[in-house]
Amino acid sequence: MTPAKDAATSAREGQTFRGRGVLLRHANLVRLPHTVFALPFALVGVVLASYVAPITVSDVVWVIAAFTTARFAAMGFNRIVDREIDARNPRTKSREIPSGSMSVREASVAVTIASVVFFVAAWQLNTLCLILAPVALGWVLFYSYTKRFTRWSHMVLGVGLSIAPVGAYLAITGRWSDPWWMLIALAIAVATWVGGFDILYALQDVSFDRENGLYSVPSTFGESNALGIARVLHAATIAALTIAGLGAGAGWLYYAGVLVAAVLLLYEHSLVKANDFSRLDAAFFTMNGVISIVFFGFVFTERLLR
Repeated sequence: MTPAKDAATSAREGQTFRGRGVLLRHANLVRLPHTVFALPFALVGVVLASYVAPITVSDVVWVIAAFTTARFAAMGFNRIVDREIDARNPRTKSREIPSGSMSVREASVAVTIASVVFFVAAWQLNTLCLILAPVALGWVLFYSYTKRFTRWSHMVLGVGLSIAPVGAYLAITGRWSDPWWMLIALAIAVATWVGGFDILYALQDVSFDRENGLYSVPSTFGESNALGIARVLHAATIAALTIAGLGAGAGWLYYAGVLVAAVLLLYEHSLVKANDFSRLDAAFFTMNGVISIVFFGFVFTERLLR
């Protein structure tokens, strides 16, 4: 490994809170700041749904509750399933379970509670959401096992997070979109966006994954090819967002948001080179957080003006 890769691998994981306490421990377990990635896209689903169905504050609160608890359950479950792998990886051995700051039992209780609250939130929204809730939760929990047998675990994660805007739309409307392909395009946009940036994130574990029989796009195809695949996926993100806008009858502000997202994705990819991961944290967390929030801002502003 190059010195840059060594530095990226050995550094303390980012997006964690310093300090002690139960709340901080659980927030760090599920990397609470990472909520900024997909929650704005869930709210995009709410905004698009508001064009065809009435919306209440209660609806928004339960959508946020459903998203947050499903994500908590998925991340917590991932930490439980991967605890032995995390203990062997220098980058992740300081995580809560392998470091001993949280027991498997405590994490399991938290995941169970989050799952129950998720089902309650789905029930509060509508019958369709309640019926689909086991499928959604099952998928995001299944992701935790995929890197053991497929290099495309990044896309499984992407599909899992793409449930957020689709579920939010269904929560408000209680039915599929018209035209039917609008929600499909929105889901593809989120799935390819997440899959692409998760490939970038996996660059820092190439050597570890190969040594431990784990699968990923970078460990299978190499760093340079992985960067190329991530670029293709992010190009698909912009195309899918554009198509979703056509299906939703979006105005110019929506497309301005798509254009800004495209520029930000280009900048994100300029931060990461095959032989230099020193700015990977900025590319992964900062830029993707900015992309989701800024795009939601454009979509929400357009709705206020119409």
